[in-house]
Amino acid sequence: MMLRVKNLSFQYGKREILKGINLELEKGQLLSVVGPNGVGKTTLLKCVLHILQPTEGDVTVEGKDTARISSRERAKHLAYVPQAYPFKFPMSVFDTVLLGRIPHINWNPDPNDIRKVLAVLETMGLESVSLHDFDQLSGGQKQKVILARALVQETDYLLLDEPTNNLDLKHQLEVMELLRLKARENRIGIMVAIHDLNLACQFSDKVVMMKGGEVLCSGEPCKVMTCENIRSIYGVEVRSVTTNGNRYFVPAKAL
Repeated sequence: MMLRVKNLSFQYGKREILKGINLELEKGQLLSVVGPNGVGKTTLLKCVLHILQPTEGDVTVEGKDTARISSRERAKHLAYVPQAYPFKFPMSVFDTVLLGRIPHINWNPDPNDIRKVLAVLETMGLESVSLHDFDQLSGGQKQKVILARALVQETDYLLLDEPTNNLDLKHQLEVMELLRLKARENRIGIMVAIHDLNLACQFSDKVVMMKGGEVLCSGEPCKVMTCENIRSIYGVEVRSVTTNGNRYFVPAKAL
């Protein structure tokens, strides 16, 4: 079973943002969606989640048409970490993370819910700030709290929009390592919209490269993340360097 997007299109007014998108995400996979600003990465995530309604096409999760199930049922299958939170949470870090358990409880959390929250706070290194007000945290800490809230939701699939945004280099690596670990250990399908090609190449099982609202290519990073494809999508000449078994792309010049 998998998350499947079939012939998905989205139009804003008369402007076509997404055109015939097809992709599949299996449990245990980390899939990265890459492409320049404005290509439709965030719109794609929101259409999968039905935050935006696709103009055409279908999204199915575990064989279920997500347009035909309730929002509560969708929340048991799909969790979302947006790129930014313009609004405020007037509550503690612990309570913010506990919100992720809402799809599984009626009103009062039970001891099992509390244990799950404590466990994910420990995993994310947030124990020391668990009683702090969410609003008082740094941008990077807030990002980790929202990720923790999504993880404690215990869905089949997790969609993240720029999860390394506002994080320093160390924490970027930690977050990507954690996502890859959770995908494999917990058998979660994870879809990440990301700008950093090197992080996408290093941590992904599969990469979808977008250009002009369409999928240019998709597959294993070693097969689709080529200098030629990057040049076509970004209009930039790059060099490929391999170190310790990992491939990195170094910008050379704009075209």
